[in-house]
Amino acid sequence: MTRPERISASWLEAPSSRAVMSALETARKGASRYVGGSVRNTLRGLSADDVDIATQLLPEETVAALEAAGIRVIPTGIEHGTVTAFYKGVPVEITTLRRDVETDGRRAVVAFTQDWAEDAARRDFRMNAIYAGPEGELYEVIPGSIEDAIAGRVIFIGAADERLIEDYLRILRFYRFNAWYGAGIDQTGQGACARQREGLKKIAAERIWKELKRTLAAPDPSAAFIAMEDAGVLAVLLPGAASAFLPALVEIEAAHDLTPDPLLRLMAMLTRRQSDVSAAASSLRLSNQEAARLIAWADPALGHVLGLSPTARREAFYRFGPDAVVDRAVIEVASGGEDTLASILADRHAWVRPVFPIGGDDALAAGLRGPEIGKRLKALEEAWIASAFRLSREDLLSRLK
Repeated sequence: MTRPERISASWLEAPSSRAVMSALETARKGASRYVGGSVRNTLRGLSADDVDIATQLLPEETVAALEAAGIRVIPTGIEHGTVTAFYKGVPVEITTLRRDVETDGRRAVVAFTQDWAEDAARRDFRMNAIYAGPEGELYEVIPGSIEDAIAGRVIFIGAADERLIEDYLRILRFYRFNAWYGAGIDQTGQGACARQREGLKKIAAERIWKELKRTLAAPDPSAAFIAMEDAGVLAVLLPGAASAFLPALVEIEAAHDLTPDPLLRLMAMLTRRQSDVSAAASSLRLSNQEAARLIAWADPALGHVLGLSPTARREAFYRFGPDAVVDRAVIEVASGGEDTLASILADRHAWVRPVFPIGGDDALAAGLRGPEIGKRLKALEEAWIASAFRLSREDLLSRLK
């Protein structure tokens, strides 16, 4: 493998990158370098969404340099050395070189440093500790890191257990980076994640779900979640969850041109028991919308949907919502059911929810009062549904009277 001496990418030439780096170079030449995802992704041949810069300038020096260049700056995490520059609305995050003074598995107390090696040593994976100068010239502080990035090896810096004890969320980052960038699970890292998995109980549920969701959004997270299950990590997060159906689900998504859906992939790992689904929604602190979708998918009244006739399918759309029916159908196919998704998806696309044509005012006009209104309207709605929504308003009014 030929080790590149520099990288070239559109983000290096972007006006925002050029302007911010020029301001920092004016303050002190050679004190600032690009780092992290933009450098790693470029070496992997991938696009880069975010640009991060590491600098030897102290935070107040960084702010002064940017303001002198007329660049808007916000102290987003200045106590930890991070500020965000906005050049014509484009954000660039700049962080002073740091070393860890104290960690507790969730937060770190840091001290600023001028040493690039100290800054690199506190990062998680070797592929994330590669620096690039203003013109893309590469600086490999951790030996082997450039080769790791090119080959897709997600390897902890130094002793894996120590990196995890510093921040247990790195367990989930290990699997996320493998899902997105990895070419195979590093067994040293896998073993450390297995040993340190109980530390995840110290991490806030919202942070865990955010990390899991990003992992589930990868083109194919199957291998990462299988490894997570093998390490016992999945059992800590979601007792009873299993990754067996994920590979089939990914194939189905590709076959039907479905966008990767983290929540649908979560469903594939859960049982359909309401108690398990409610527990998962609670333990991960899902949003109300996410939890409602999960619970609708698991509704035992819905039953199997793959064998429904078109008429029965439309009834299910009306009673349970089309999203719940499609979710149930996709998971049933992933579990080994006959693939009739094309027909179901076509019906879903064409579906317009019919409006029950009578209501409370009609019941009052017909002389009904009190609880009798609800009972009669419910009975008539059931008759209307049974007619495949064909009963007219006139038919229903005559029955109401």
